[in-house]
Amino acid sequence: MTCLSQVIRTVFKGTLLGWLGFATPGYAQTRIFVSPSGSDTQAGTQALPVATLEKALEKVKTAPQNEVHIYLRRGTYYLAKTARITPQLIGNKRLLISAFQNEPVELNGGRKLALRWQKSGDRIWTANVAGEPFEQLYVNGKKQILARYPNYDSTARVFNGTAADAISRTRISRWKNPSGGYVHAIHQHEWGDFHYRITGKSGDTLTYEGGWQNNRPMGIHKNQRFVENIYEELDAPGEWFYDKATQTLSFMPPSGLDLNTAVVEVSRLKSLVELVGTPKTPLRQVRIHGIRLVNTERTFMEPYEPLLRSDWMLYRGAAIYLENTENCRIEACELTHLGGNAILVSRYNRNTSVDGCHIHHIGATAIGFVGDTSAVRSPAFRYEWVVPYADMDLRPGPKNNQYPANCTASDNLIHHTGEIEKQSTGVEISMASDITVRHNTIYQLPRAGINIGDGTWGGHLLEFNDVFDTVLETGDHGSFNSWGRDRFWHPNRKTMDSLAAAHPELIKLDAQKPVVIRNNRFRCDHGWDIDLDDGSSNYIIANNVLLNGGLKFREGFYRTAENNVIVNNSFHPHVWFKNSEDVFRRNIVMRPYFPIQIAYWGKEIDHNLFPDQTALQKAQQNGTDLHSQFGDPQFINPGQGDYRVAQTSPALAAGFRNFPMNQFGVQRASLRALARSPKLPQLINDRKESNVTEKTWLGIRIRNVNGLGDRSAFGLPDEKGIVVLIVPKESKLATSGLQKDDVIRTINGTDVATIAQLESIQQQLHFMSTIPVGVMRNQRIIDVQLPMK
Repeated sequence: MTCLSQVIRTVFKGTLLGWLGFATPGYAQTRIFVSPSGSDTQAGTQALPVATLEKALEKVKTAPQNEVHIYLRRGTYYLAKTARITPQLIGNKRLLISAFQNEPVELNGGRKLALRWQKSGDRIWTANVAGEPFEQLYVNGKKQILARYPNYDSTARVFNGTAADAISRTRISRWKNPSGGYVHAIHQHEWGDFHYRITGKSGDTLTYEGGWQNNRPMGIHKNQRFVENIYEELDAPGEWFYDKATQTLSFMPPSGLDLNTAVVEVSRLKSLVELVGTPKTPLRQVRIHGIRLVNTERTFMEPYEPLLRSDWMLYRGAAIYLENTENCRIEACELTHLGGNAILVSRYNRNTSVDGCHIHHIGATAIGFVGDTSAVRSPAFRYEWVVPYADMDLRPGPKNNQYPANCTASDNLIHHTGEIEKQSTGVEISMASDITVRHNTIYQLPRAGINIGDGTWGGHLLEFNDVFDTVLETGDHGSFNSWGRDRFWHPNRKTMDSLAAAHPELIKLDAQKPVVIRNNRFRCDHGWDIDLDDGSSNYIIANNVLLNGGLKFREGFYRTAENNVIVNNSFHPHVWFKNSEDVFRRNIVMRPYFPIQIAYWGKEIDHNLFPDQTALQKAQQNGTDLHSQFGDPQFINPGQGDYRVAQTSPALAAGFRNFPMNQFGVQRASLRALARSPKLPQLINDRKESNVTEKTWLGIRIRNVNGLGDRSAFGLPDEKGIVVLIVPKESKLATSGLQKDDVIRTINGTDVATIAQLESIQQQLHFMSTIPVGVMRNQRIIDVQLPMK
């Protein structure tokens, strides 16, 4: 444990600068006051406040003291434009923007409407709304529903309601002019989503643009889709539509709403506050404290850029946007009712802190730390794209300083994010270094709670977070998810094996420093609790409680999982490398391991606790766990979330050590009072795994796809299909192109889920000399012709 502790301390040391105090008590300061009842012609004193943040910022540069505090008095401030704070605007002043004495203060990116409503038909009311168009409408502070099909359903799992016929010819024929409408759809493999703007129609066929929001363009889901912003779909209470041509707002109010007294607001700005310096002159020491920020416009149709070979595309903007800053802090703020990202720490930033914020009910990602691809050596930008070894820049680390480093997200409550964009997360880290994510509570998300998109450049510390209710609208993911896909990685496994074996120095060129994930609690009911996917390398995972989905390691190097409690699940090693140096020791598992395509078992798999002797012996047959134990772990109080073990537990004999169970999630009292906790599982007694259906078919050996592990290992959109185990040379299918580890998904164009279905369809096609079969290979569908005669 000594070496592990030294590595963790080294990683943690790099985060301390982010916690240096902002202001010195007693430091001379200028105070500027702002009030909705003030006037921009006044001096900005407490007695004579100015009316706008914009005017207050203009006064900062000429303030007599080097430290300036802008105090906002209670009320709502509708921003005429984004508050852009630059060194040119404020000089070298240390700036605090804060609510005065915790008064309720709101920065609003929309506009308040004064409307004259008229009845139009039985249930629809209309009003003229001049000015800029908008895509978010709030009535009495509650978001209303843009006209859509199918209608909004709060209980529906995906998009609050989807329908296979959302863009059917029959439906399209009902629409007079759908231009400006939207098609939203989940990725066909459930890896995020796509969005399209309808540009017109010809007969019953749509024309549209978009789909650039996802970096794995493999088509949209055939069922999980919906349309919105189409007038003919305005047919349910709470729905609305704005006709840009006539500037007419149509609204079907919910029962009991009095439009004559209702407060109506619409969105306008995409960003509320921007802290932006230049590469030569960073913006330094700006602090935003205790403010509520609301109502930004939706951004899913803005330009997006790929985050290397991750599945992500990114809109580089947010309600609060930081670029080229040093020692800036966002603290104790509430960000809600946002159309896109909440906070984005973009490109060069050092010692940025997001602390004690409540971020909820937003369209995309809560907090992002995202560098620029110019900082990456030999970048590739799609899963299937590669830079040949001969053309690679073989120098380690970043190319320039255009990335966040030594930044912190701490003690934040994050929930109900990704309400519009499903390829989003609570905290996103990509092309960054030494990011600390500590004591956050994160839940109710469509995809991961915390996502690391690549191996550049490590050094991150994730500790004491509570992450649950994740992957609610997508699939093949985890509460924590990471991808590697760095310079050593190749989409073809045989090529990658050869490359990594010949050039092992490639492995840490990007993943230079270990990522430490310790003392967290994760629960995922639709994937893995911790999912290290596609080459994620150089990780230390210690002292975590995994409540449901287990732990997955796929295709990486230098990963250590030590002293974790894996409740009701186990370890999922997938397609490991020779000489991976992977370690799994002193963990408690409650089911047998679930290995897939494992020919090599890493550096050390030992000193673990299994539920029973059968599970232990099954592991030992693979040459692992010589010193491991089995038996009841004797948890102290699992019903209350205490998975420490009693002094008589066989886990202690195996080498496990107890760690605290009462430090997960937010610590700030005001946020802790609001935060939910994960549902604690009822412990199961491990049962024998059912035999997977397996047999010989047409001379080859096949088996049914079996569970979530197979789904991830083979890159499947669901848990259906037939895995090809062996294609003997003497088989008549040997020359068909079918390969070991292909997954048969269709036969003659018909989806096939099991061997029984495969044989049934084959029997119906007995008259055909060859049968077309679609197989999943390297996460792509390949067409193969199988000879039947």
